[in-house]
Amino acid sequence: MYRVAIVGAGGMASTHARAYSAMANGEVAAVMDVRGEAARTLAQAHNAKSFTDFNRMIDAVKPDIVDVCVPTPFHADYVCQAAKTGLKGIVVEKPMARTVADCERMASACRAAGAPLFVAHVVRFFPEFAMAREKVLGGAVGKPATVRTRRGGPFPRAWKNWYGKFEMSGGCVLDLIIHDFDWLRWTFGDVERVFAKGLARGTVAGEEMERDYALVTLRFKSGVLGHVEGTWADPGGFKVCFEVAGQDGLLEYNFNQPAMPPLQSALEQAEGAGGGVAVPESPTAVNPYQAELEHFLDCLERGVEAEVTPTDGREAVRIALAALESIETGIAVTL
Repeated sequence: MYRVAIVGAGGMASTHARAYSAMANGEVAAVMDVRGEAARTLAQAHNAKSFTDFNRMIDAVKPDIVDVCVPTPFHADYVCQAAKTGLKGIVVEKPMARTVADCERMASACRAAGAPLFVAHVVRFFPEFAMAREKVLGGAVGKPATVRTRRGGPFPRAWKNWYGKFEMSGGCVLDLIIHDFDWLRWTFGDVERVFAKGLARGTVAGEEMERDYALVTLRFKSGVLGHVEGTWADPGGFKVCFEVAGQDGLLEYNFNQPAMPPLQSALEQAEGAGGGVAVPESPTAVNPYQAELEHFLDCLERGVEAEVTPTDGREAVRIALAALESIETGIAVTL
């Protein structure tokens, strides 16, 4: 049985907590959040202890795993702090960090401590995306030529509107379509050039965004062209789609998850309400969030490397930051 301490008590922390509680070999032992009431509420839901101080939590609970589910800029410090405590493993939500340097700092700290680090890129565990990759690699479309993805919905609202603070979240490019960057790199290989347009251009520190949109063009080393669209400006619900075209065929997938009537959603956004970032649903018996965490625990038990490595997490961040650089400069960025 792996005893897990969760850092954070927001929407994604709650999703992870439910996943651990549904596992035979995992349980939530503690929840830590600087917001005491939020930590207590989530901890009580899973018969766990709550804390507002990280070190006190570690000393009191001595968990096997720390799962970091806080805003992106705080990932690196918590992961590096956790790596010093003799854990069996560490989970960090995507994006791995706000900078490539922080990604490398995290990977180095975990490697030195002998604590495997798992970056929670959950899209790899959605069956439709896993199946599409399997079919592409199996030759179902012949030699791939182009791939298009789209992901997004209404603007997310959370703690201190951190999604709206570009210097924290990186907008929809770093926080949202990094899912697609990871899946695309996993499926089609490394990216060599990035060009992008988006609403984040000219955003200055301290300015809060009310909406965001980006269209990113990727050229892969294999020659495949990717078009990745992301939006935090669609009040009609969360939508995901992809299309892979090759010499011998076409794969297509569309999913629309309306969270509420569009007018109600728009009004709630205008009033600053909302419950955080949209979490895609899945009709499978074991949801993908549980599947990814079960995968990591299974890898720990077997002593093998997990499906998503720190290198994968860093490279997804590198692609996203290249897209943001391209948006700001108006020119293509070579990786």
